[in-house]
Formats: sequence, C-alpha cells, structure tokens
Amino acid sequence: MTVLSTPIPRRALLRGLGASAMGALGLAELSFAKDAGSMAGVTRLAAVWRDGPSAMAQDWAGVLEVLPQASGGHAWRIAARTPLPTRGHGVQTLPDGQLVFAARRPGDWLLRWQPQTDALQWAWMQEDRCFNGHVSLAAPTTAQAQAGAGRSGILFTTETDLEDSQGCIGLRDAVSLEKRAEWRSHGMDPHELLVLPAALGPLPAGTLVVANGGIPTQSETGRSKKWLDAMDPSLVALHPADGRLLGQWKLPDPRLSIRHLAWDATRQRLGIALQAEHDDERRHSAPIFAVWDGQRLQLAQDQPPLAGYGGSVECAPLAQGGFVVSCPKSDCMAWFDAQARYLGSSPQGDVCPVARDGARLWAGGGHAVAERTSRSSDQAVTALDTVTGLMFDNHWRLVG
Repeated sequence: MTVLSTPIPRRALLRGLGASAMGALGLAELSFAKDAGSMAGVTRLAAVWRDGPSAMAQDWAGVLEVLPQASGGHAWRIAARTPLPTRGHGVQTLPDGQLVFAARRPGDWLLRWQPQTDALQWAWMQEDRCFNGHVSLAAPTTAQAQAGAGRSGILFTTETDLEDSQGCIGLRDAVSLEKRAEWRSHGMDPHELLVLPAALGPLPAGTLVVANGGIPTQSETGRSKKWLDAMDPSLVALHPADGRLLGQWKLPDPRLSIRHLAWDATRQRLGIALQAEHDDERRHSAPIFAVWDGQRLQLAQDQPPLAGYGGSVECAPLAQGGFVVSCPKSDCMAWFDAQARYLGSSPQGDVCPVARDGARLWAGGGHAVAERTSRSSDQAVTALDTVTGLMFDNHWRLVG
C-alpha cells in the first residue's frame, strides 16, 4: 500500500472519495417505471442510509417504496439509490420530482438528483463555510426578489461561517445550486429551516423559520462540541424577500438545542424537536419537544425522562392533531398534543426517520420500518429480498 505524505485538503479528498464511490458502485440503481406515479397505494420516501454500522460503510441517498401486499399489510424496498461521498442528512423535494440532499454537518456537498433519469448536480462548499444538514425550497416571494432567479426557484441552505462561527442562510439557484445571496441566521449552528405556507399573525406567507441550534463550532473541531457554556439557541423568523429579522424566540434553558421542525397548517403550530447538551444529570430528564404559535415557545409538559434527545419531529396522524418525536436514544416515539402536553410513547428500537402520509406514519429504526396510525397501533413493514442490512439516517420526506 502506498502512503501519501502530502496533506490533501479535506474537501478535495471528499470529492475524490465521491468520484471513487460512483465509479466503483455504478450509477443509481433504478426500479422506477415510467408510469410509477400511477401505482395505487404506493408510498415513496426520500431517504439517506448507510450499508451498515461500520465507519467505513458506504453512504447512500435514495428512494424507498412501501407497497401494499395482496395478503394484507405492506412491504418495502429500495426503488432507486445513488452513492454519497459522506453521510447525508436532510432532503427537499422539488416540484419536478427531483430531490436535493444536504450533507451531514459539518458538510461539504449538496446534491440535486432526478431518480428516474439519474441526472446528478453537485455543489461543493467553499473553504470558509460548511453546510449544516438541511435544505428547503423558498417561497415564490423569495425567488421574485432575487434578480435573475428565473423559473428555477431558490433553495435555502443552513450554513456556518467558519471564521466567526455565526450562522448563515444560503440562497441558491434550485437548478445550478449556485449561491446567489446569503443572509445571517442571527445565531450559531442553524440546523433545520421551514417556510411558512401562509401568514401567521404579522409574519407574511413565505417567512423563513430557522432553528438555530446555538452550539459554537470551529472548523478544526468538526462535530466535536466545544464551549457549551456559550450556547445560545433560538428560533428566528426572517422576511422572505430580504432576510431581515422579524422575530426571535429563546427557551429558558440555553442548553436545549433547537434542532428540527414540523408545521401543522391546520392548527398553525410549529413542533420543535430539542436535543439537550447538559453535562450532568439534567440531560437525562430534559424536555425533547416544544411548540411555537408565532408568539411564544412552550416547552413539553409532563414528559418523562427520554435521554434529552429528539431525533426527528412530524405531525401526528390523529384527528386532534399533535406531533410525534422520534427518540433513538430511548428506543421509542413520543407523542404530544398541539399544546405540547405529553400523551405517551410507542416503543421502536433506534427509531429516527419519520414521515406522515395522510392517516399513516412511517417510521424507520435501524433496518426496520413500522407503520402507525395511532400511538397504540404498530405494524411491521416487511423488507423485500432486494433490501440488505442497512442503517437509516435521520430523516425521510414523502416523494409525490
């Protein structure tokens, strides 16, 4: 084996690894039919995963299909996949069926992919920034305000300025992924972001809501968390046209990192998954959930200890609304009503990605998939022969 003694810049190395993976493993493995959208009862989920628990396992982006079975119940398979150079995290669907995946923080790449044709478009981050794992499609108001954006639309990406650790929002062309502008997130460590589909009080439709995780970072520390005493998490609302700050909300405990978001349009509530960063016993019993109504943040009420870690959050498939938070460190899913009152939990090992499809909730834990219609319902989804042992990463999103 030849050992290279000349240091290779990290981003250049990742580019090489990505090219090697795609060369060795081939292009996306597609099983989409041309008329795939007409298959009745099929749910498609954009996902990221690893081939196994090993640090050397291959990372993938892809589409899972959940198929109704003649004998009852459902089975799932990998419908399409394409290799990634490092772990992926969040995903955004585009109106034309393409998917945009963001690298896990501190990330170096953004990928736009068309599963049916295997068209790929990569963007690599400049040296003084990193991607923070999430991407969202901006409202038309934002695209119209960006000169030259045309009909392609604008994508928001959460980023960190590695010079000062401050959060940034990248505004990128949805086709070329080229950055057209940048806004400050008014906090550190911005993570998930969400575009309000309608006005909420004084906040106009298209307002960008950003979860500032609040954890200080430096380029040389990677994912290592430093200076937690300086944590300053917040939820912010930014104007869709120019990014000016419309509001900022903070929790009473600065060690509760604000991470993931889900919007209940019917009840106009934002569900928020939290991750505690205490270095003592407070972490074990810390709240993992909060709600926001456009005016204030309300922490979870009557919640039992859940290791202080909420993985993903989704609207609950219940008539009365509410939210579900996956708890991979507690091997369960926690259910809350729209006022953040704890309702109970559903056991599922290593559960993290969740996605709602009407009256159903699909949840992934490790290699397994489960279907739920309520807190007490639980039906395992059979893995078809095309699926080998894999480890789901944090998030799923429905594909139309």
